[in-house]
Amino acid sequence: MTAEVAARLRERGETLAVAESCTGGRLAAAFTEAAGASDFFLGGVVAYANEVKIGALGVYREVLERRGAVSREVALQMAQGVQRLTGASWALSTTGVAGPGGGSAGKPVGTVWIALAGPEGMSCTHQFHFSGSRAENMSAAVCAAVEMLRDSLL
Repeated sequence: MTAEVAARLRERGETLAVAESCTGGRLAAAFTEAAGASDFFLGGVVAYANEVKIGALGVYREVLERRGAVSREVALQMAQGVQRLTGASWALSTTGVAGPGGGSAGKPVGTVWIALAGPEGMSCTHQFHFSGSRAENMSAAVCAAVEMLRDSLL
């Protein structure tokens, strides 16, 4: 699916950047595995710690304190922050609880928010609930993020 997204971005002359927390760089890796990724992929930020989300991506401390890192608002601010930082046409972000620990009643293991920021202020967010191991949840989040972008490019 990343090849399809890459082809569409190239055709349109558009670019992509990513901001990752729970996927730990796997989303960037998925897009840069194939040769020629530099045609569309500008870069990314792995913002695992809240201070990096705040300092590098411009996520509001108040939002982190009120809603938590695993929230629609933080996911959206992460995507918008990396888009602003890189000047990318499109930006994806992931924030969630990959597991096996760290979950809570309100945000169980496997809860992931993904946000997409696009041209002209377009944005969307989606919450997912995965039920695999840590590695499976991370992989599922990467696939879901790529699919969100693909669907928006269609």
